[in-house]
Amino acid sequence: MFFRVPYIAFVLKNYEHQLKKLHSISIVNCMLEKKLTVLDLLDLDLPGHDSLELKCIAGRRGLPRAISVPDINRPGLALSGFFDAFAYERVQLFGRGETAYLQKLHNENFCENLKTLFNYKIPCCIFSSNREPTPEFLRFAEDSCCPILQTSLDSTDFSSRLLRIFSSAFSPKKTIHGVLVEVYGVGILITGHSGVGKSETALELVERGHRLVADDIVEVRCVNGNFIEGRGANSLISHHMEIRGLGIINISKLYGVGAIRYQKEVQLVVRLEEWDSNKVYDRIGVDQKDVDILGVKVPAIDIPIRPGRNMPIIIEAAAMNERLKEMGYNSARDFNQNVLKWIENGEAQRVFSGNDDRY
Repeated sequence: MFFRVPYIAFVLKNYEHQLKKLHSISIVNCMLEKKLTVLDLLDLDLPGHDSLELKCIAGRRGLPRAISVPDINRPGLALSGFFDAFAYERVQLFGRGETAYLQKLHNENFCENLKTLFNYKIPCCIFSSNREPTPEFLRFAEDSCCPILQTSLDSTDFSSRLLRIFSSAFSPKKTIHGVLVEVYGVGILITGHSGVGKSETALELVERGHRLVADDIVEVRCVNGNFIEGRGANSLISHHMEIRGLGIINISKLYGVGAIRYQKEVQLVVRLEEWDSNKVYDRIGVDQKDVDILGVKVPAIDIPIRPGRNMPIIIEAAAMNERLKEMGYNSARDFNQNVLKWIENGEAQRVFSGNDDRY
């Protein structure tokens, strides 16, 4: 009993720290949803091949500037004095050609184009391959509070990485109550009212070797306007699952890191609902149902729940059937065509009009 009070105090303090951490993360996420600033871009800590490797070399007072257009501009024409249709609202990327032209302007002591350039409110200028701007360029940038960043990446590599980040930051997104799993390579979003058995179904799918992406709160976003990508709304709790009667379980710890994914395209929506005897359920599947998510049509199926139905096996079959459809084969449509051919060739009439009871 003597050691319980300090231990409880430690647990409460640690719990309070975690709550503060989650609160700060949610505030940062809300800020990023509202606008993306140059400082946000500079503070991004992305791993491996997603890292931008940026550092600020001038114009720090302008770091709070917002990036409103998710695109990149190469300002070669502007440096030469042609400012018609100058895309100043984009991030300005200076590569080998632009830096060489800056050096030419420096050698000729010609600064008029630079003065005009910084009269526009540019979000920021980025020099690739650790190239250095000229002293005049830095002076004008400081006077206009325009951030000057530098990266060790070459122009092509940096452009592709930055555009991926822009695609993620500026894409429309929302949260959905459900469970996202990967079954045979197909991203399946399981939805339904609270207590219908979404988490239990997902747990059985994980037990059968499939992977969990997110439980309870799924953040979906529209990528490039043509497909939906889903992930956990909070990376700290996305791979935890609440099972009524059991509590919170950590899927990655129980089943290993091979049982989880951080994001996955939503290719099928499975809506679980209680069995309604007055409702007519689809028994053939010829008519494809869709659900609209952020303007993208995603295939959807309704699966009624009643005692004795094995939901994980049904969802596995739905995933394999969806893969067949993507490969160009539709089981229900093929069955329907075979039945029509059977009726047209007179075989059905002989069966029903004769004494043959083989059917």
